[in-house]
Amino acid sequence: MSVRRKKPEELRSHRWYGVDDLRSFGHRSRIKQMGYASEDYAGKPIIGIVNTWSDINQCHAHLRVRAEEVKRGIWQAGGFPIELPAISLSEPVVKPTTMLYRNFLAMETEELLRSHPCDGAVLMGGCDKTTPGLIMGALSMNIPSIFVPAGPMLRGMWRGKPLGSGSDTWKYWAELRAGTITRQDWDEIENGISRSFGTCMTMGTAATMMSIAETLGFALPGASSIPAPDSNHPRMATASGRRIVEMVWEDLKPSDFVTRASFNNAIAVDMAVGGSTNAVVHILAMAKRARIDITLADLDEIAKKVPVIANVRPSGTYLMEDFYYAGGIRPLLVQLGSHIDGSAKTVNGKTIGENIKGAQVYNDDVIRSLNNPVSNVGALAVLHGNLAPDGAVIKPSAADPKLLKHSGPAVVFKDYNDMAARMDDPNLDVTADSVLVLQSGGPHGGPGMPEWGMLPIPKKLLQQGVRDMVRISDSRMSGTSYGTCVLHVAPESAVGGPIGLIKTGDIVTLDVPNRVLSVNISDAEMAKRKAAWVAPKPHYPRGYGAIFAKHVTQANEGCDFDFLTAEGTIPEPEIH
Repeated sequence: MSVRRKKPEELRSHRWYGVDDLRSFGHRSRIKQMGYASEDYAGKPIIGIVNTWSDINQCHAHLRVRAEEVKRGIWQAGGFPIELPAISLSEPVVKPTTMLYRNFLAMETEELLRSHPCDGAVLMGGCDKTTPGLIMGALSMNIPSIFVPAGPMLRGMWRGKPLGSGSDTWKYWAELRAGTITRQDWDEIENGISRSFGTCMTMGTAATMMSIAETLGFALPGASSIPAPDSNHPRMATASGRRIVEMVWEDLKPSDFVTRASFNNAIAVDMAVGGSTNAVVHILAMAKRARIDITLADLDEIAKKVPVIANVRPSGTYLMEDFYYAGGIRPLLVQLGSHIDGSAKTVNGKTIGENIKGAQVYNDDVIRSLNNPVSNVGALAVLHGNLAPDGAVIKPSAADPKLLKHSGPAVVFKDYNDMAARMDDPNLDVTADSVLVLQSGGPHGGPGMPEWGMLPIPKKLLQQGVRDMVRISDSRMSGTSYGTCVLHVAPESAVGGPIGLIKTGDIVTLDVPNRVLSVNISDAEMAKRKAAWVAPKPHYPRGYGAIFAKHVTQANEGCDFDFLTAEGTIPEPEIH
């Protein structure tokens, strides 16, 4: 079937540059001011390259160069590139948390594309919040858009052993606190764990979200798992530049290929790769932008059916470089069989089924079959109960199986500073059976829902050999983290949720098989505590933080701003 192609006068940018009036004269003269001739841009698709590069973002250190390689593809295909810098969101550096600014990036992406003469967009990112932020903005703007993933860094090494970013940081930090490794060991690990530009090379939030972006149809086939330093990566960037020009002529917009089936596929992949729990809030937020009704129940339903088959840390053994050499996301989709709807469309104009045809697994210990999974307990479980009326999540595949059904007395920390001050106190009344509870870690309480959910094991328990215990919070945790950590408890403590009402000594029950998270408090006692609860003072008296606190939704709704998910179409800007 032939695809109708736009005419030059139908391009969005024509309103800026193609009209014979005074305002267009000004636009054309100013573009010529930069040394371009009319032959460079006239009648051609203008492509906005939204680049999240910065000098402080290690994951995106190569995107300054990759943008030029994207431009090369755009020029080759007869387009005109304009690079539009956006907030960078360096995950390890930005405080109090990048999650505070994901919605900022989403707004910036949408408004950059709306306010400039962009016919199409190339979205350049990969560090945790940049992928969903860019895609949320593109979904709302809804012009032809393609995602260029930053790609994972090379594997770390220490004394001949592979190191995984994040996962081994937590592991060896615990060993240093327990006294089983030396300070010199720790310094050597620091020097060997991050060996190149690119995102975390474990299946953390970055790798998870890049995999989800490709499965949603936003990236070229196989793009999501190419290591950042690999020569295939710049070739992919150039190919993406060529493809976006064709997408403009075809008028292939996100609304044309992102469907309910796309999201079901993305959720299935999230489960199969043992993906980050952070993906939950991002999937919910992206779906709302696409006007598709996805809930926690939908994620839990797919999680019950799809086992973990990617043997990648923290749920498995290998790293993203190994995953790429084993074939990457395409053969994993093949392995998922009927869990994937092959009719879902993608940015290259073909379906998922067409894109994965013939893809092979080159190492079946890295990418397993459904009959030989890494874990049958699943990468996600959604919990409910009187401690989490609106839901909470846990990653069973990264937890100690013995703790998936557990009851114990709560040890409650009122906030992060309280936890930091008391966690290593030898007089802390805690045992391996205790349940550690952190309050004030949610969207309002953090603020911004920081990655505090992998609470450290108390030092005296580490010295006894304890390496996991049940930990509960209304915060998130890094996708590179592991352990029996219950996260995203909603409603959060800072808005009066039950997690903010429990006290040290209350008996907490976690029952993952039955999807229950509860505390042994009567309804009457819970109501009494709620009546005595006093709302905390606002953290931000002004500025963006005040906007965030006023408009952010809870974790079970994706933590987007309520005014960004509202119905209605924003009109195109007037050209005056």
